[in-house]
Amino acid sequence: MIKYIPELTDVVLEEIPDKVTLAVEISNCRGSCPGCHTPFLQQDLGVELTPEDVDRLIADNFGVNCFLLLGEGRDPEALLRIAAHLREAHPGIARALYSGRTEVEPEIQAAFDYVKLGPYIAALGPLNSPTTNQRLYFHGEDITARFWHKGLENNR
Repeated sequence: MIKYIPELTDVVLEEIPDKVTLAVEISNCRGSCPGCHTPFLQQDLGVELTPEDVDRLIADNFGVNCFLLLGEGRDPEALLRIAAHLREAHPGIARALYSGRTEVEPEIQAAFDYVKLGPYIAALGPLNSPTTNQRLYFHGEDITARFWHKGLENNR
């Protein structure tokens, strides 16, 4: 089971390049990054994210063209079921995942269009810093450099 925090679900514009993204916070985070801005997501909180919830969230947020899971939870099979539902029921919506791990299993990588990897390390900066350890992949290709615009390095 994958759990999310409905109150934290929001439309964002900066997580995935060129996408209007519905960001869904997933609990039961596997990481414990020093300086994490949402350490409470390491706990077993929220409600189950079902295919019906996915459909409702997309319907309620007209114009989104990407569905982002901010976290994996601890149930890879449920994660893959959500990705498969998105692919089948919403083929025009890109599928994205943020994992704090340094790598994910090939089947998880293949299930998502975008996969952001790497724990947040404050000294290295966020994704928009050229010194970051984090990486964003689009179908396996590293597109992290798309975030490195002059003047944005210190925005987060």
